[in-house]
Amino acid sequence: MNMNGKWTRALALLLALLTLTAPALAESVPEAEAPAEPYVELSTPYPAMTVNTGDEMTIDLAIDNYSGSSQDFALSIVELPEGWEGDFSASGQRVGTVHARNGEVIEDVAFEMTVPLEAEAGDYAIVLKAAGEDFADELTIELTVSAEELGNSSFEVEYPEQEGDAQTDFTFSATLINNTLSTQSYALAASAPTDWTVSFTPAGETTRVAALELEARTTQGVSITVVPPENVAAGTYEIPCTATTVSERLSFTLSVTINGTYDLMLSTPSGLLSFDAYSNKESAVQLTLTNFGNTDLTNVNLTSSAPTGWTVRFANETIDVIEAGATVETTAYITPGENAMSGDYLTTISAADSNTSDSAEFRVTVKTETTWGIVGIAAVVVLIVALLAVMRKFGRR
Repeated sequence: MNMNGKWTRALALLLALLTLTAPALAESVPEAEAPAEPYVELSTPYPAMTVNTGDEMTIDLAIDNYSGSSQDFALSIVELPEGWEGDFSASGQRVGTVHARNGEVIEDVAFEMTVPLEAEAGDYAIVLKAAGEDFADELTIELTVSAEELGNSSFEVEYPEQEGDAQTDFTFSATLINNTLSTQSYALAASAPTDWTVSFTPAGETTRVAALELEARTTQGVSITVVPPENVAAGTYEIPCTATTVSERLSFTLSVTINGTYDLMLSTPSGLLSFDAYSNKESAVQLTLTNFGNTDLTNVNLTSSAPTGWTVRFANETIDVIEAGATVETTAYITPGENAMSGDYLTTISAADSNTSDSAEFRVTVKTETTWGIVGIAAVVVLIVALLAVMRKFGRR
């Protein structure tokens, strides 16, 4: 017997066995039990809840269809407290009708509502209904609105104290909370020192505002920018900020510390750093010392560096104080050496205190005085006299 014949008979035997056992296997698989009586059920996992005023609620629903046929079920509100509003949704869309096949459970339906802010504490009932062609069911949900006491509205800043130099723009992050039962308009203001600027910007935005409108029981972040004037003096400055409505005034105080800056400039009233002088003769040079910093300078010492044989002295070798933003004048007396030749020389004058310093380099042009000048003048006089004498002599002829 060849192999093909063996395989053919084995396959035929297997098919015969399957044919004989199939009915028995089918009888052993239990069928889904049909309900004793057809019904439709509208249900929720949350039939009783405690809520607060203003709560936004999404109540999950389920529709069981064992009516014996596929049906469209109309969803409706049978009972809802006066002034309350709600709607049905499925997959993020509002719906009014849901289709369910026989034996199917629809679980992606929900009832959405918001507990009114003005709702009084107590017990409330919501009755919902799903109605098909032949069957319908109602669902009652018990809600208890708690006697919640509203907190106070507030205007607060996370870090109210900052420090930096006069060129710093200070930014503070504040939070405005409307904890009332109605929309409020808040006027924003700040009491800053003269020449300071303060601006308010809603968090995440770029437009400056002078007022903000907040719905009931909502929160708004506020960015506050404080810019000091360029010449502000070192020190600590307080800036009260307010958010005001017709019925309340919310406030906090910012604190900005300006660190000291030091900037001294040595010059002359005209700004020129050159002059003429004569050997062994003292020349007076007016000096100006300007404090461009925001902190007073004290015990400012004047020193010099001049060519060998020269002398430099000051009307005030030490200046007790130069106030921030102020200018003080003094005088330097410079004497070129006795043997100084004519020409240009450099003399440096410096001013310094414990925090800052500045120097100015002066170009001194030395002019030498000699007797030749006097001799020249005498020669001119003699020449003039001689000419006059000649004119008289010839004039008599």
